[in-house]
Amino acid sequence: MTGRNDSAGADPETGPTLVITRLFDAPRSLVFKAWTEPEHLVRWLGPKDFSASGVRLDVRPGGAWRAVITSPEGKSYGMAGVYREVAPPERLVFTFAWEEDEAEQMLIAVTFTERDGKTEMTFRQTGFRSAESRDSHRGGWEECFDRLPPYLAQL
Repeated sequence: MTGRNDSAGADPETGPTLVITRLFDAPRSLVFKAWTEPEHLVRWLGPKDFSASGVRLDVRPGGAWRAVITSPEGKSYGMAGVYREVAPPERLVFTFAWEEDEAEQMLIAVTFTERDGKTEMTFRQTGFRSAESRDSHRGGWEECFDRLPPYLAQL
């Protein structure tokens, strides 16, 4: 928990909410694996032109996760959290915080619904301190999810 202030007392289920829904041309078991296996997550996590590294996932309730994304300029951003709910291949719920002092403590819930051989993914993130923070995350997540279909097509 280096650099994080877990005693901030913020409730990760309040504040502005970010919801993104995407339809992927892949079975939900594969999309779920893309979220829960390090060798897959490292390939699409991060905005366009970012790279991911140090992905560690203990995918079980109470299990910790951590990843680092690095910008094209070489600046690294660590993120971490704990899984609260794991229901393969339907749902993941986990906490999320950047590894920095006074970081927002957020909650992410991702549901995967089968739609005629495709997967509808609904991503919901709560715990933002402001609409501005939510909107900055929207851009980053949208770019991550733009990277996911080409990767899924390779599998």
